[in-house]
Amino acid sequence: MEFQTIAVFVLASTALALAPGPDNIFVLTQSALYGRVAGWWVTLGLCTGLLFHTTLAAVGAAAILASSALAFTVLKILGAGYLLYLAWGAYRALPVSADAQALVAPSARTLYARGVVMNLTNPKVAVFFLAFLPQFVSSQDGAGAGFMVAQMLLLGACFIAVTGVVFGGVAWGASFIGDWLKRSPRGQLMINRVAAVVFVGLAWRLLIAER
Repeated sequence: MEFQTIAVFVLASTALALAPGPDNIFVLTQSALYGRVAGWWVTLGLCTGLLFHTTLAAVGAAAILASSALAFTVLKILGAGYLLYLAWGAYRALPVSADAQALVAPSARTLYARGVVMNLTNPKVAVFFLAFLPQFVSSQDGAGAGFMVAQMLLLGACFIAVTGVVFGGVAWGASFIGDWLKRSPRGQLMINRVAAVVFVGLAWRLLIAER
């Protein structure tokens, strides 16, 4: 695989990571609610999910989601249900004092799990990887399907690295918004309500997604 191909892929991946979507919006809301470290844990979970999608795409298993309407529908319903669950939790959250905020923030394990579940239950990610990665794979660089799988795994690793950097930056920037809003109980209520609305919107967007 040529360096020029990898460079073009990295640029395309950066543009895709920066484009508004469910994952980076999820990082933004969680970072604004709980701080940049929380956003980084969510980002790590999302990247773990991308590792799974990369492997599926490399071995061709993601084709099931691209061809099976039932599998696609079941997965997106599960994902939307999880987002609605998060929306309800955010809506019910009450303001707390600055000293108690660290106690109500989810644990690192919970935040990481949210990122993983958020990514794995989005069927469009699997379909996207199946359509996106092969465009940069060359069958002339080596013999056999094994080498093509290796190329897709390399591209997937590049995409995950780019996503981690971009989403990490989103988490860092969003945390300042959260710090500013958390100075008052009204600010806390506002950010929780906004997060709830965002989660509902993401759930709706997932439910109406088509293959």
